[in-house]
Amino acid sequence: MRNIIVVMKDSKAAKDLIGFLSSSPSTFHVVSNMASAFLESGFTRLQENRRFSIAKGSRCFVTRNGSSIIAFRVPERPFKAMHIVSAHTDSPCLKIKPDPVDISSGSYATLNVETYGGLTLNTWFDRPLSIAGRAFVRTPEGIECRLVDFGRDLVCIPNLAIHQNRGVNEGVRISVQKEMKPILSTDMDRHRFMKMLCDDLGVDGKDLLDWDLYLYNRTPASIWGADGEFLSAGRLDDLMCAHAAFRALVEGGSPDVLSVIALFDNEEVGSSSRQGALSDFLQVTCDRILTALGYDAEEKYMIAASSLVVSADNAHALHPNYTEKCDITNRPVVNGGVVIKYAANQKYTTDGGTAACLKDLMDRNSIPYQVFVNNSDVTGGSTLGNLSIQKISMPTIDIGLAQLAMHSSWETAGVDDCRYVLDLFRAFLH
Repeated sequence: MRNIIVVMKDSKAAKDLIGFLSSSPSTFHVVSNMASAFLESGFTRLQENRRFSIAKGSRCFVTRNGSSIIAFRVPERPFKAMHIVSAHTDSPCLKIKPDPVDISSGSYATLNVETYGGLTLNTWFDRPLSIAGRAFVRTPEGIECRLVDFGRDLVCIPNLAIHQNRGVNEGVRISVQKEMKPILSTDMDRHRFMKMLCDDLGVDGKDLLDWDLYLYNRTPASIWGADGEFLSAGRLDDLMCAHAAFRALVEGGSPDVLSVIALFDNEEVGSSSRQGALSDFLQVTCDRILTALGYDAEEKYMIAASSLVVSADNAHALHPNYTEKCDITNRPVVNGGVVIKYAANQKYTTDGGTAACLKDLMDRNSIPYQVFVNNSDVTGGSTLGNLSIQKISMPTIDIGLAQLAMHSSWETAGVDDCRYVLDLFRAFLH
């Protein structure tokens, strides 16, 4: 019998990400967990409806809607620029509608859902699913927001057997309204879900006012491959980048620039909410920081012009079974390093100047990088950078990490890339 030696990748950063993913099943959990970690690390929580009290050396964060967060470190000496990393906290999924229980089949209680973002529908079939998000309850002290995570295999969306759907492997259009209702129970009580939710929250039904609840894939994250080089999990897009930015800022900041991370909700549905990249959240927060530190209007404009934003959202990797979908010369691969994203239509904000700045930084810190450009005949998506600069115009570059199965309920990326992006954000923010 042969002795097989497997050299495993350095997976510390990947395992740290997996731990975060397992405790962050919704965007509200993402922000709550980050806020708790910032507080434990000595950051001060600011409130948007109160005056910002900020001094040299301050470490602070502020949230909006419980689903977006901006955190920053102020240097001890005067600064002339900001370094900002932006990413997003949300991922495509299925959202539970109000009054969701449907018993029209006469045999099962199913849940009425709608799509959130551009998800790959068939990846949600035949998976262990649970429900997470937030709920609002009435208390003697007023309305209270509470996080919800049932934390167990709770529902499933079974496929129709191939014997009853012979064309399933020939391409079939999926009706979300008809075919993607997850089975909850054989109990035909239309109020069963509400009772379960109230029990989880510890409240009476009359005190449950509303909720924002989503399905999530319970399949455990996995490090796999001949050399342990791949990472698969739900919500890699964009928590790989968001978590790395958060981790880098917790570890330290720059003595020369204002170090900021801005993690927005609702990127997957256009960013047009009050907590999205198209909102005034970043603009107002940066203005309030600089005002509290005594910078006048002219100095604020000078700082903005001297700053740099790294918009971080994952990129499409070369797929071995669909190589024709890639550009013919720019083909990023998993574990090939940080991906710099270009687009002539400005859906990505990278230009020669911003790319040169980041390439120089990565060269000096021995961080590998590669390039993504869309195949000219295959229209790509957009991301945060070109939206946020509509509100606060600064030099910006779009980057990400190469991944497969983007917007699947279980995505695949690289173990090494978790370390590369963390190293980049450390170099950029510190």
